[in-house]
Amino acid sequence: MIRILLLVSLFLIGSLYSSFSYAQGLGLPNQARNEPIEIDADNGIEWQQEAQAYIARGNAKAKQGDVVVHADQLTAYYEKLKEGGTQIWRLDADGNVRIVSPRQTAYGTKGVYDVAKGIFVLTGKPRLVTETEHISARRSLEFWEKKSIAVARGNAVAVKGDKRLQADILTAHFTKAKNGKNEVTRVDAYDNVFVSSPKEIIRGKRGVYNTRTGIVVLRGGVKITRGPDQLNGDAAEVDLNTGVSRLLSSGPGRVRGLFGPKNLRPKSKQR
Repeated sequence: MIRILLLVSLFLIGSLYSSFSYAQGLGLPNQARNEPIEIDADNGIEWQQEAQAYIARGNAKAKQGDVVVHADQLTAYYEKLKEGGTQIWRLDADGNVRIVSPRQTAYGTKGVYDVAKGIFVLTGKPRLVTETEHISARRSLEFWEKKSIAVARGNAVAVKGDKRLQADILTAHFTKAKNGKNEVTRVDAYDNVFVSSPKEIIRGKRGVYNTRTGIVVLRGGVKITRGPDQLNGDAAEVDLNTGVSRLLSSGPGRVRGLFGPKNLRPKSKQR
């Protein structure tokens, strides 16, 4: 195993101390950019000068503070600064990507980290696992460091216990707790929203899930189905902890309910 300790940057290129000691340098998500970064690679690190890239191959790992990025291969692209020195502007992770922090772990097959924008995009059936939630997506999972959000696109699903929130797009908002760690406090759902629990299914166009209270508010053509019963309205408030659902009307229209076994409802006459 080849082990390289980088004290102020992802890769040591000449005198990088000054250029990586500030916010312009590389920092893994949710980490201070002036913390040490440690790189491990089983098959060594290659320097491609013309491409201005460093490639760490074979069970590669980048560690900074309490965040670790694992991948089969890590590629760091750098650029030369006018005032001298260099800085990393992009980090690619390929194959068996895993981002580990104390309270959450993200998985995917490929990851691209835009250093300047602070955006990490995972693809290849990505998923995020926290102590209480599991978020997955078919298309991509994005981490927006500066906005403290994660965006799941394409058949996105958030699961907490036996509760399930599904939509075309889910946006998870992170808040720093008193212990300094990030936790998911709210999830916004857009288009084809589907909420399910052991007792009922709720559908709507948009939804907001408060993870602290366990309450989901849905709007836009809401339908609540519990066994043979169905309620229709403009909006609904669902408490996933107590199982209590309230159908609301945002305008002059009335809410509508249909109750009873389907086989007892009158059938339309055949023509």
